[in-house]
Amino acid sequence: MALPPYELDVRPILKNGGEPFQAIMHAVQSLGNGQSLRLLATFRPVPLFQVMAGRGYNHIDREIDDGDWEVLFTPKVGASEADVSEDAEEPAAWPEPERYLDLVELDPPEPMVRVLAATEKMEPGEVLFALLSREPVFLFPELKKRGHQWAGNLSEDGGAYRLLVRIGPRLG
Repeated sequence: MALPPYELDVRPILKNGGEPFQAIMHAVQSLGNGQSLRLLATFRPVPLFQVMAGRGYNHIDREIDDGDWEVLFTPKVGASEADVSEDAEEPAAWPEPERYLDLVELDPPEPMVRVLAATEKMEPGEVLFALLSREPVFLFPELKKRGHQWAGNLSEDGGAYRLLVRIGPRLG
């Protein structure tokens, strides 16, 4: 059974003028195997994303109340555990997502419709992240037909499917 995410709220440290980096690194070192870190901060900690990526973590961030941010850092899954379109370049080298969609609560075909609609508004090379309730097997051929690459996997607890879509060149 997967461990629940470890929660670290660094907002008090930041509000008192402190630097939370050591507390964050201490929390990361204390995580169990496969355990995620849920970080609460007073700003979007963009510099931390690259540090954590170097330590083997993906992230999902969202703004919460009063301009504060919640970031969920999850251990990266090995390539053998990820589904990747056959023409995908190394997904780890893709840019950070431009758009985030949480579609877990929607019934099919609405998640597929929303992902495809979002890709139409994006530029070639941009990346979309979508969180879905299940593997979108009918979406994959549609993405391929439109020239997009994708990579995805189940969350550690199996409760959601995480999907990255890299927008391909505009077709005719």
